[in-house]
Amino acid sequence: MTLNYKSFGEGDPIIILHGLFGMLDNWQTIGKQLAQDYQVVLVDQRNHGKSIHSDEFSYDLLADDLKGLMTEMELSSAHVIGHSMGGKTAMTFAANYADMINSLIVVDIAPKPYEGGHEELFEAILAVDIGAVSSRKAVDEQLKLSIPDDGVRLFLMKNLTRKPEGGYRWKANFEVLHQQYQQLMDFEMTGTHIVPSLFIRGEKSDYILEEDEELIYDLFPLAVIEDIEKAGHWIHAEQPQLFLDLVTDYLDRVSE
Repeated sequence: MTLNYKSFGEGDPIIILHGLFGMLDNWQTIGKQLAQDYQVVLVDQRNHGKSIHSDEFSYDLLADDLKGLMTEMELSSAHVIGHSMGGKTAMTFAANYADMINSLIVVDIAPKPYEGGHEELFEAILAVDIGAVSSRKAVDEQLKLSIPDDGVRLFLMKNLTRKPEGGYRWKANFEVLHQQYQQLMDFEMTGTHIVPSLFIRGEKSDYILEEDEELIYDLFPLAVIEDIEKAGHWIHAEQPQLFLDLVTDYLDRVSE
């Protein structure tokens, strides 16, 4: 499967994987900063952004997609950064293709099952009669009935795009993401994976708990866990400079 991606900069490659409902555009600011010293590849994972839609969706498939992209780009190995769902893809890639990963940077997610929490968002999105709307404002008004938070709606609305023949469609394949949602939440890993690993936790986030640390160290014995102050789950958006400093310092250390 050929994924949509953007590549810029020169040097050791860094691949960045977005989270659920996201797309590569969410990481352009961070990517351009890192591209001052690295080749940065921003990726739309399957069923997101401009990448292909598929009824098949699992972390093994997402890891296979990444392997295929790296083969297409003639990248033998790379540093891989993944946020949330993208972090689970990155961990799966590290487990399945250890020889193709130089270091693993997981942003605010643990290698464990989660109970969910996106159900109301799915319901609101799927309730929009996307084939009948005539403006972005109309979509926003429909979403506002269930999603009062302006920031959340703005994030979701980035998935809205015009069709060449007129009207609108969603970039993300929300129907399949909804169907496969429980599978995405039921993430588990086994084994021991000897890869340099940085887990970044938002101080105000509850995605990586203190009791998760033992599991992280068991699965990734070389792991380092770092907190970023005054940040929730969207660390790279809420504290971009602190995030960049932490990532670049870590990459400098593992590249020595």
